[in-house]
Amino acid sequence: MGLTVLIVNLFVPNLRRRRQVAGTFSRAFLRLTGIPFAVDGIERLPQVPCVVVANHASYIDGLVAAAALPPDFAFVIKKEMVRVPLMGLLLRRLGSQFVERFDRHKGGMDARRVLKLAATGQSLVFFPEGTFTAVPQIGKFHGGAFVTASRFDMPVVAMAIHGTRVVLAPGGLWVRRVPIRVEILQVISPQDARQHSRELIATAVGEPLAPQA
Repeated sequence: MGLTVLIVNLFVPNLRRRRQVAGTFSRAFLRLTGIPFAVDGIERLPQVPCVVVANHASYIDGLVAAAALPPDFAFVIKKEMVRVPLMGLLLRRLGSQFVERFDRHKGGMDARRVLKLAATGQSLVFFPEGTFTAVPQIGKFHGGAFVTASRFDMPVVAMAIHGTRVVLAPGGLWVRRVPIRVEILQVISPQDARQHSRELIATAVGEPLAPQA
């Protein structure tokens, strides 16, 4: 299905339409694999450009977020994904932005590119933990999403993804047919969003906050 999405989107000229195709195929994947899927609180999304922040527990979180959200969002993704065969090309076609996590200089350049995109009024999706582990917890939230939101006075939307850690566990190979639910929790002022959104998400998914380093 991923290959089909890529092939179709190579011939779709409009970015929003390409994202609609990806969302449709993401929902179809969940149906075909027999995974119950629901979205709660979508009406809470603001009608202005915003920054969505979500917990990260599985490789399928991006697919689930694409299935849940309208096609108005660019995903900000760790740069390692650009090296995954075909996946990097597909993500580029969807307007995703790649951010280097380990090289501070390159990471700074990537962050400036994301800021330029936000300046155009593009809504963004971040997984601010940056990665996930086998330990059920909400990790440290890195600052990029919140710096971007504060710079352009964009509301921050806390979004909880339920069930993906069980559906496809970190390091796992098999998909389990366990319900997945995406929950739009709250719209938050960018000035106090970093810790507040982390606490909201931790409470919603029932996982503890990892100790801050």
